[in-house]
Amino acid sequence: MDQAAILDIARETVFVTLKLGAPILLLALVAGVAISLLQALTQMQEMTLSFVPKILAILLSLIVFLPFMLTTLTDFTHELMDRIASGG
Repeated sequence: MDQAAILDIARETVFVTLKLGAPILLLALVAGVAISLLQALTQMQEMTLSFVPKILAILLSLIVFLPFMLTTLTDFTHELMDRIASGG
């Protein structure tokens, strides 16, 4: 396996990682900003109030995006195993 193949696999790994993590992280970010804005507008500074909506948003986004994530990871794994079987 030459250096170009290793760099190509590393680049694809980073892209797959971003594809898997970005939707959930973005929804958690949106939920956190919305709760922070609500807290700032109502002047209610309860620390535990921000955790429950974020956890619920993450769980719901996992339920919604899990088929996409599984397909992406499965395709990447098959492609990687095909490269290994073909010798690079």
